[in-house]
Amino acid sequence: MVEYKKTLLMPKTNFPMRGNLPQNEPKRQEKWSSEDIYQKVQERTKGKPLFILHDGPPYANGDIHMGHALNKILKDMIVRYKSMSGFHAPYVPGWDTHGLPIETALTKSGKVKRKEMSVAAFRKLCEEYALKQVDRQREQFLRLGVRGDWWNPYITLDKAYEAQQIKVFGDMAKKGYIYKGKKPVYWSPSSESALAEAEIEYHDKRSPSIYVAFDVVDGKKALEGDEKFIIWTTTPWTIPANLAISVHPDLEYSVVLVENNKYVVASGLLETLVKELDWATHEVLKTVKGSELEFVLTQHPIYERTSVVILGEHVTLDAGTGCVHTAPGHGEDDYLVGQKYGLDVLCPVDDKGYLTDEAPGFEGLFYDAANKPIGEKLEEVGALLKLSFITHSYAHDWRTKKPVIYRATAQWFASIENFRSELLKAIEEVEWIPKWGETRLFNMVRDRGDWCISRQRAWGVPIPVFYGENGEPIITDETIDHVSALFREHGSNIWFEWETEQLLPEGFTSEHSPNGTFTREMDIMDVWFDSGSSHQAVLEEREELQRPADLYLEGSDQYRGWFNSSLSTGVAVTGKTPYKAILSHGFALDGQGRKMSKSIGNTVIPNDVMKQLGADILRLWVASVDYQADVRVSDEILKQVSESYRKIRNTFRFLLGNLHDFNPTTDQVADEQLDGVNLFMLVKLNEVVEKVKTAYEEYNFSGVYHILHNFCTIELSSFYMDLAKDTLYIEHSDHPARRAIQTVMYETVVKLSKLISPILPHTADEVWENIPNVDVESVQLTDMPEARTFGEVEQLKATWNQFMDIRSDVLKALEQARNEKTIGKSLAAALTIYASGEKYELLNGISGLEKLFIVSKVELVNGVAEASEKAVPFEDLAVFVTAAEGETCERCWTVSTTVGEEADHPGLCTSCAKTVKNHYVDVE
Repeated sequence: MVEYKKTLLMPKTNFPMRGNLPQNEPKRQEKWSSEDIYQKVQERTKGKPLFILHDGPPYANGDIHMGHALNKILKDMIVRYKSMSGFHAPYVPGWDTHGLPIETALTKSGKVKRKEMSVAAFRKLCEEYALKQVDRQREQFLRLGVRGDWWNPYITLDKAYEAQQIKVFGDMAKKGYIYKGKKPVYWSPSSESALAEAEIEYHDKRSPSIYVAFDVVDGKKALEGDEKFIIWTTTPWTIPANLAISVHPDLEYSVVLVENNKYVVASGLLETLVKELDWATHEVLKTVKGSELEFVLTQHPIYERTSVVILGEHVTLDAGTGCVHTAPGHGEDDYLVGQKYGLDVLCPVDDKGYLTDEAPGFEGLFYDAANKPIGEKLEEVGALLKLSFITHSYAHDWRTKKPVIYRATAQWFASIENFRSELLKAIEEVEWIPKWGETRLFNMVRDRGDWCISRQRAWGVPIPVFYGENGEPIITDETIDHVSALFREHGSNIWFEWETEQLLPEGFTSEHSPNGTFTREMDIMDVWFDSGSSHQAVLEEREELQRPADLYLEGSDQYRGWFNSSLSTGVAVTGKTPYKAILSHGFALDGQGRKMSKSIGNTVIPNDVMKQLGADILRLWVASVDYQADVRVSDEILKQVSESYRKIRNTFRFLLGNLHDFNPTTDQVADEQLDGVNLFMLVKLNEVVEKVKTAYEEYNFSGVYHILHNFCTIELSSFYMDLAKDTLYIEHSDHPARRAIQTVMYETVVKLSKLISPILPHTADEVWENIPNVDVESVQLTDMPEARTFGEVEQLKATWNQFMDIRSDVLKALEQARNEKTIGKSLAAALTIYASGEKYELLNGISGLEKLFIVSKVELVNGVAEASEKAVPFEDLAVFVTAAEGETCERCWTVSTTVGEEADHPGLCTSCAKTVKNHYVDVE
């Protein structure tokens, strides 16, 4: 008997069904590294227009998390796409390497005795630790398949970087944007340092809520002198620092008689206070305007000093009494209004959060612990009207997760007020994706105070300021240029190793130091000033880059972080924003939408995912989600993504397997020789090319994913590849119909591999290696495909789109027949299709309906009215399914009455017998 299967043209490919991504991706990455694929891409695109995505530096501490993976993969997809779309797109990754977490990690290790070593020695240990973290994270980012200049990154501790950062500071100082002042800033007792707004996060905190009476001692003709002002606060520990009571000049205030006491409160809050303070009866004796109360004197409830009544626009009726407790050393509004009235900036709290001897009776107490004794003292003197507790959102140190306080200290500031209008104008010139980002940053800049840029820590870039003998700060072009040059040569550690005279220019003199004696500032710069200087330290420093960058892409928390600090330093130094566009993404949450937390045990670790599933699965997940909002990830979600990947991979495998004997140079069929369905698939393919490229341009990666996934699973797998099997396997190798299908498949696999390359670089490269007759070593060294046009194709599309609808109905009828056991496989079926009107005309004009529906026989009848009662009805269509008559051909598996008619091939239908007889040698 003839072994007929040996005459079938079955698929042949080295592209396996299973990707074994965890094992194969590292091998491919080693190949990319050995071949220096990054450099080859740069050489290929050199001379094309620049596209610069400037990498916001992650902090060099610990393994990468899902937020890192989301961020870096998004960046990589953009850079890969741009390098294939007519741009020269170098990508320089970076790291933020200074700051408290590294100091803390070293001191907590138990191996470093911080107090027993010099600052310079400790800083060297910090540098060593940071560089180890850089190596650790670099390996993990590379494992994600992120392509970049990984062995020449920018690192904020680099000498050249620090030198440029000093220049930024100097330029801002020269323009008058840098100053030193004593004013309240966010202060972290747990970190013993000032913090910027970007280093603050909010958590619930239980705090005491007290109402306190201040006796009037001089009514200034506005009051009788026997009244009491009521203030409300949730920080009793600041009562020792009270110097004033603020009222709004335009609000009305009532003098209220309660029992034998006269209280002054805002009229608009009286009704609330009656309930809050449980006043059984009350009588309004008089009302006055806030402006009339200016300079009224009250007695501080604890100390022998007065607290003056002053006017402040910050007073509202949102809560409290309308009479605001004012401690200029512990609040921004308090400080500002206090400055107008010449009040001292009293701050009786030290660096560690303990009250000093400026708070007699409470010195040595931690600020939070002082609340109770201060409350008891107020109660003792009869000033405490009510004590309760509230839970409210309160500022916390984002590193230590412990509460912060407002505390006035001598700090260095960048004066946002001096160039706020320029900042707001620059924001309007940026492209914001999503658009709400513009409003968010605009409002932040509009409302923010001056930027506290000094930190009382060791590990960071020192503030390059010298002091004269009279204590006057010295910042000149000469000193800035000299320090910058020294840092470029030696690094910033010399600031803590050398003598002050060695850091100054030779022969330097100043009117502030007649004896030539100088000291230097020992505070370091805020890490946000470090990273915010990257536009100069990286974009300007490196020849292959340029300022402004085309794009900054970070998480939405960076509106208050890197986007903000980069804008501030960029506009201050150049007058322009350092970026043309801002694209932000959300946070990675668990499958239930909760923040990931080790304590909850709901973290998804990128390294674990790559070990179990592979980097391309993680990348496909990133492409599949709406990343501009918060995104969810879990084992179940990744399992679904893996299934999508499997379908895409199997599509490629089928295409490659059926191109093993196809030479595009000699076997390709011209467009005009293609029949309807093949031409239709080419049209659909090139529509996909157009849509995908548009989605990439819009950074709409979920759009790319859905377009490609649907094309692979619906148009290709469920339709075209299914109906193509008969022709591909059964016809002889050079049959025109077979070569036509291969022509479509070849263009499809080439274009799809390019389109999907930015998302699935490992898989796309593997596909590319298996495409016959490609003359480029890697898909990464190609351009995005161009969408071809085919002239007048609207009628073709209309015809085949309508056919797809009809096919969907036919498949439903076949499924019903299968469920009723009328047939098994679809090839066992014979169809009688009753169609009316346009549907009949359409089907009557298409040849080969048997192959298109993958059945053994199709009879087309004009008119639904003629339909059998057993036919499944649809609109202008009815489908009657019966078992096909005849026997199953051993070669093509169709049921035919012609099986056995050829004596030499008794198990074949006449069509297969003819093919075998004319084109193959029988194998006994």
